[in-house]
Amino acid sequence: GGMFVQSESFLKSHGGNKDNISIYGQESSFTTWRLAAMNLAIRGVSANLGETNADTFARDQFPDQKFDFILANPPFNIKKWNGENYSNDVRWQFGRPPVGNANYAWLQHILWKLRPGGQAGVVLANGSMSSNTSNEGNIREEMIRKDVIEAMVALPGKLFMNTPIPVCIWFLTNDKSQKGRDRKGETLFID
Repeated sequence: GGMFVQSESFLKSHGGNKDNISIYGQESSFTTWRLAAMNLAIRGVSANLGETNADTFARDQFPDQKFDFILANPPFNIKKWNGENYSNDVRWQFGRPPVGNANYAWLQHILWKLRPGGQAGVVLANGSMSSNTSNEGNIREEMIRKDVIEAMVALPGKLFMNTPIPVCIWFLTNDKSQKGRDRKGETLFID
């Protein structure tokens, strides 16, 4: 819920109208789902967090919804995501993610949920930029070939209270000719 609260604050500080946006979110942990709902309600932020907590891969609560913008901080390097159950999933446009690490499943799920010209920012562990195990390097290469990575920002460690590891932000889009100048064939790297 905190990312949504901060997004609304950003919108207000830049002259935007919070009534012109709709906020959707999904969380697998019941406790976190309830805390997010409470955080948003206390601050008067209207949001649809789904009927209940649910696994994003197994039970997408917004199956027909595509989004203009996505902010995500999925769990890093999650090993037990039941990847073996999704071998021929339509979301795997760039290759089947490894069963033992969900990082590239998250990236592909998020790209799948974008409207044409949509943009996403995804926080992941720095290892997601260089791992070559279990098909991750091939997926990353295909994402580069399909030109869906706008920017990569490497950040230092100790930014989050729950992990000391350094992180990165993947900025993704399905059309680099939208929202500003034509950026086809370009990827920005910031360290």
